[in-house]
Amino acid sequence: MNKLLVSVATSIALFAVGPSVAQQSPASSAESSGYSSPAAASTHNANYSDAELKKFIEAQEGITEVREEYIEKIESADSQQKAQELQMKANEKMASVIEEAGMDIPTYNAIATAYSTEPKVRHRIEALM
Repeated sequence: MNKLLVSVATSIALFAVGPSVAQQSPASSAESSGYSSPAAASTHNANYSDAELKKFIEAQEGITEVREEYIEKIESADSQQKAQELQMKANEKMASVIEEAGMDIPTYNAIATAYSTEPKVRHRIEALM
């Protein structure tokens, strides 16, 4: 479970950092890319369906693979520009993984945040794994 929590936290961090790394204007970055700030994600709705949570688990497994593929590349990049490019590629792949799992990014981020902050959601996800 700690691995999932670390993976969720890393995924959230990657999504949160992605738009700012691109150094786009805040409006175009957050709105056009579909990324949302985890802090802005609603944690008030802890009543996710089992189907939504299963999609989250599926997406999380794919995101873990992307994160593992890119984290070492990003850390060993020879320039900040290269690291930013790799970060954006990783974010794009993670977004694709989420969408392929049948979720939208704001819902994924909201569930990830709820997993970290709402014991009820965390226990339901763990029970479905």
